[in-house]
Amino acid sequence: LVVGTGDLSELALGWATYNGDHMSMYAVNASVPKTLVRHLVKFYADRSEGGLKAVLRDILDTPVSPELLPPEGGKISQKTEELVGPYELHDFFLYYFQRYGFSPDKIYFLAQNAFRERYEKAVILKWLRIFLRRFFSQQFKRSCLP
Repeated sequence: LVVGTGDLSELALGWATYNGDHMSMYAVNASVPKTLVRHLVKFYADRSEGGLKAVLRDILDTPVSPELLPPEGGKISQKTEELVGPYELHDFFLYYFQRYGFSPDKIYFLAQNAFRERYEKAVILKWLRIFLRRFFSQQFKRSCLP
């Protein structure tokens, strides 16, 4: 029995090894975006005590990483969001693209308003283009899932 750890965000971006980690028998997180996973972990951390709270806080403080490269000086050397972009943007793009079928122009407009305090327009556009390119170019990984 192979339980997969990949989530909706990773599936949308194709951020998985073909015929590797994405070929699990049970993809229990396949419909859950990464940003929701983080909110759920925070929710339980805020309501927990002792060791569980410490572990959940440590998870939240750890950058997202496939940990395929060895650490440098005890620190994670491969940070996913530095490579594919912020998941809060990708999950936003994915939601409005898939749920409502909005055009890239409309999603860009909405993202500018939603994230104006956090990201410059050029940064939002950069990651939207990467999201769209990866979403379509990585379809082959979603097509062969068990």
